[in-house]
Amino acid sequence: MNGIIVVTGPPGSGKSTVAGLLADSFETSAVVEGDRFFGFLRQGYIPPWLPEAHAQNTAVIEAAAQAAGRLARHSDVVYDGVVGPWFIKTFLAHTGLEEVHYVILLPPLAVCLERVKTRTHHGFTDIDAAEHMWRDFDQSIIEDRHRFISPGADPEETASQIAALASNGRFTYRSSP
Repeated sequence: MNGIIVVTGPPGSGKSTVAGLLADSFETSAVVEGDRFFGFLRQGYIPPWLPEAHAQNTAVIEAAAQAAGRLARHSDVVYDGVVGPWFIKTFLAHTGLEEVHYVILLPPLAVCLERVKTRTHHGFTDIDAAEHMWRDFDQSIIEDRHRFISPGADPEETASQIAALASNGRFTYRSSP
């Protein structure tokens, strides 16, 4: 494939788990963890879910997309991070590619919030922000084919289904002509 599969969704949706499993299914692969790019910010950091963080978020998305796009010239890339429909055009433009596979994981709100509450070894624990981001994804305007809602599926099955559906073009997101 040598392209990018963007695995996105709100906190607690299972993106990191699914992204890792998905990357492991390719012969040559990389996982680009979008949250790490926020970790590069030293001074003046604004929590990304706040409206005043838009310029910061744009810069981070652009940088992460450029890194993912460069790696995609070498291997299959799974991008693990929050790339809402409001940022997918920006992300794609900065990959240098014509298309990416764009998958939104969106389990029910209660599932996401419970995962955020109970997970360990993860820096994000803000329940109110998690709910806000879930609602942003749920109410966003994007073709339904990009939404992957599988509340009962285990992560291995979800990764396997995403790989199969991506190979059939279901999640393909192209730049506008």
